[in-house]
Amino acid sequence: MAILKIQHSLCILLVFLIQFSSLQLPSHGYTVPDNYFINCGSDSTISENGKNYVRESILKTSFGSSNTERSESQVPSPLYQTARIFRSESSYEFSIDTNGTYLVRLHFFAFSSPSNLSSARFNVSVPGFWLLQNSDVRNYTNNNSALVKEFYMQISPPSFRITFRPLPSSFAFVNAIELFILPLHLISNIVSRFTYSANIGSLNSYSGLYSRVLETKHRLNVGGQRVNDSLLRNWNPDDSYISNKENAKNRSPYPGQILYRVDDDHDGPNANKFTAPSDVYGTAREINNSSASARNITWALPVDNNTDHLLRLHFCDYWNPQSGLTYFDLSIYDTHVMSVNDYNDTDVSKELPAPYYYDFVVRSDSSGFMKVSIEPDASASIPNAFLNGLEIMKVIETSSSVPLDLGSGSSHNSLPVVLGSVVGGLVLVFVVVILGFLWRFKMRKEKPVENSDWLPIPITAGGSSHSRLTDGTSHGSPLPNINLGLKIPLIDLQLATKNFHASQLIGKGGFGNVYKGILRNGMIVAVKRSQPGSGQGLPEFQTEIMVLSKIRHRHLVSLIGYCDERFEMILVYEYMEKGTLRDHLYNTKLPSLPWKQRLEICIGAARGLHYLHKGAAGGIIHRDVKSTNILLDENLVAKVADFGLSRSGPLDTQSYVSTGVKGTFGYLDPEYFRSQQLTEKSDVYSFGVVLLEVLCARAVIDPSLPRDQINLAEWGMLCKNKEILQEIIDPSIKDQIDQNSLRKFSDTVEKCLQEDGSDRPSMGDVLWDLEYALQLQRGANAIQREPYEDSSSSVSASLQLPNVRRLPSLSTLSEADDSIVMGDESDSAVDSVFSQLKIDDAR
Repeated sequence: MAILKIQHSLCILLVFLIQFSSLQLPSHGYTVPDNYFINCGSDSTISENGKNYVRESILKTSFGSSNTERSESQVPSPLYQTARIFRSESSYEFSIDTNGTYLVRLHFFAFSSPSNLSSARFNVSVPGFWLLQNSDVRNYTNNNSALVKEFYMQISPPSFRITFRPLPSSFAFVNAIELFILPLHLISNIVSRFTYSANIGSLNSYSGLYSRVLETKHRLNVGGQRVNDSLLRNWNPDDSYISNKENAKNRSPYPGQILYRVDDDHDGPNANKFTAPSDVYGTAREINNSSASARNITWALPVDNNTDHLLRLHFCDYWNPQSGLTYFDLSIYDTHVMSVNDYNDTDVSKELPAPYYYDFVVRSDSSGFMKVSIEPDASASIPNAFLNGLEIMKVIETSSSVPLDLGSGSSHNSLPVVLGSVVGGLVLVFVVVILGFLWRFKMRKEKPVENSDWLPIPITAGGSSHSRLTDGTSHGSPLPNINLGLKIPLIDLQLATKNFHASQLIGKGGFGNVYKGILRNGMIVAVKRSQPGSGQGLPEFQTEIMVLSKIRHRHLVSLIGYCDERFEMILVYEYMEKGTLRDHLYNTKLPSLPWKQRLEICIGAARGLHYLHKGAAGGIIHRDVKSTNILLDENLVAKVADFGLSRSGPLDTQSYVSTGVKGTFGYLDPEYFRSQQLTEKSDVYSFGVVLLEVLCARAVIDPSLPRDQINLAEWGMLCKNKEILQEIIDPSIKDQIDQNSLRKFSDTVEKCLQEDGSDRPSMGDVLWDLEYALQLQRGANAIQREPYEDSSSSVSASLQLPNVRRLPSLSTLSEADDSIVMGDESDSAVDSVFSQLKIDDAR
């Protein structure tokens, strides 16, 4: 018994020692380690920035189809003389012996080569995270400068893998890789989160940076020149990011080295020598007191929309004629955050010079910029404000869509791993075979999945190849010209959506459920699956594939593919991150869209519909235009979706299409409802309802309201005729709208909602009027205008809009960024543009 206790104690001690050995020890005497600096695609070692970049053969690699290329022309650095090119999924594996925060840098320079490196499109991942998605380096190549992507992340022993994944029909490449451990506490796990709403801000605790990846977006030496630090980080001048340069002046540089007041492993807010170099803390911008209008200094830096970012602000009061530190106010997005150097902040050293910093996690807004401002405190004896440095890092969340790196792990003693993999693989094959027989036996006894409840599908590599599109059925005829190149195997969609798991569900509609999915190539998609067994939806399914497989437009949702195996009807679209237009209008927790943004969204949707009516051969009538069928991408660009009810437009010999009435109540054209004769003007009516919905931010049918207010279209026109439309406008935008812009917009709505379709404008005319309303809004604060004149008459002489010309309504389709068609398009002759937009050539 005693021997067992001793053995047990020794085991516990051994485990403790192993765990202790993997901890990162304090960083006294820290220097940047030699591992790892990799010169990719080369067998030689080069020296750069005091480090030796060695050949990649020292690493464990897993290259699929791969080759190297060398530049024969001049490059910015010897580091970019060679590149490793990946034609298929490939990875580098690094041995890790210490747990801690690591810095990963990836270098890309697309030198001139047979592969045309600037055309590369690829993803880069590490376990659990996408570092890069749909990456390209064209802009940086044009500037003859390298693209260097930098990331902070927690890494644990024994190994770490970086994987490059080319997109379909493309390739990936990399010139150099750096990976090394950082000093302790350079990044803290717990920081402050700043939230803001309606100019009211609050600070709370944010925990969990160590479970995320940080990507460097900006690192600025405010008031100084470009410098490098001991961690090989570049600090760039801030000149191009100041919004009000006249309010700022450069503080005289500190004469000497800044003295750091804390040890190298200190965890803020006092800075140590690794936080930022002396050259950053020794320069600053401060308020230009000689300018009477200098109330604050504001920096605006481009960032990803609606995304968490770590904002680090560096301060150093190295010259101060008053007692104590200079105190002033800090704001983010024009919302007060804190008083810097407040007397209550006892954590900051009061000795001069005093280098320190503050960290905040801030969620960016939809403007595409992070705004930071400093403003003097008027109560100070000598009011002033200053900033020495600024860093912004994007917070990357873990993603379940990152494919598993099955080969990751220690490369030592690999024989047991190999034997275990072989045995495990044989067992797995045996189990799959048995399950396959059981499944087929079960399927023979049960009804087809078409008649079963809506449940996830058993994931198998095989299965019936039965196609609802290529086989005739009682519900519809086969499609003679279907684009089979768009077909996606069912097994791929099962894997992409976690077998249609409820956690992936992002929407529901008449056709079925919509799931978020990740395809094998890393592309994020929306997967719309019809309800099995209903026997309905096949005509709509066929129609949507026929329409979307043959047209492309910036403002139409793209079809990625479809699946019709095993009685399934599944459509796969590009993923629209911001959801539907309705999601942003009412019954939502999302922030209200500003009026100008709403106009731009309406214009985008109008362009898409205009292209459908006039740009596709024969014309296409959508037949179900509504706010839930207008989707918004990450940049709030509008795209029309859901073409299941679409019909080919009337031919030149007839003015309408006879068809059964289909659509959505509240948006439905009353003339079409009465006559069952469909024209493109039916879409115009529905779009008019959408415009009114955008203006008022309420449901188009609301039974809870008084009878005369239930139908938005009827109520809106009644209010306009009584000249009280202002009373039903969304209160959140009422003060933003220029009255001339509103008048033009409301007149456009009224034209769209005419009872007689012949009195309604074409979508081209609607588009022109909306663009005119936008121009009026943009010029509202700069130009004094007379009340606008109708679009059919000349523009008021007091309003100079040289770019707004009344052209034939079809001209908008010649915009290069709106329609994507194969073949040459003429920009000079509108009619010739449309003669080329044949549906078979438009993809």
